[in-house]
Amino acid sequence: MSGAVVLRQAEGADAPAILALTRAAYAKWVPMLGREPMPMYHDYDQALRQDRVDMLYADGTLAGIVHTIKKPDYLEIYNVAVEPAYQGRGFGRRLLAQGETIAASLGYDEIRLYTNKFFTVNIALYERMGYEIYLEEPFKDTFLVHMKKPVAR
Repeated sequence: MSGAVVLRQAEGADAPAILALTRAAYAKWVPMLGREPMPMYHDYDQALRQDRVDMLYADGTLAGIVHTIKKPDYLEIYNVAVEPAYQGRGFGRRLLAQGETIAASLGYDEIRLYTNKFFTVNIALYERMGYEIYLEEPFKDTFLVHMKKPVAR
């Protein structure tokens, strides 16, 4: 492999590939939660009409995505997902950095995300990337952990 990594903004026709990648990436959490996490059944056709999704390709293969949503005072990362075969290669960090780049380009001072409290590996990654926990709240049969990070412009 040449190691070529390319990021591009998704288009409407990409919705099925985004959903398939997201379902594969989140499948490992289903036994722990006893249900599918929200991104596994998100309507990406609708998301691509109102939000931004950036797709990361490694050697021409879709390896990950970052889905961002504009909020009044911050940019939200709704979903960052990496295809299981590509996990552990730094693509998650690269996608988080892409979210920060988008936030800065839009003039935001802060980026936020949330995750399930059971996803401790993800929380640890986000903390290593400079995110801090600012809220935990009940959600269904578990808790959501809300995290934020200042964005340098």
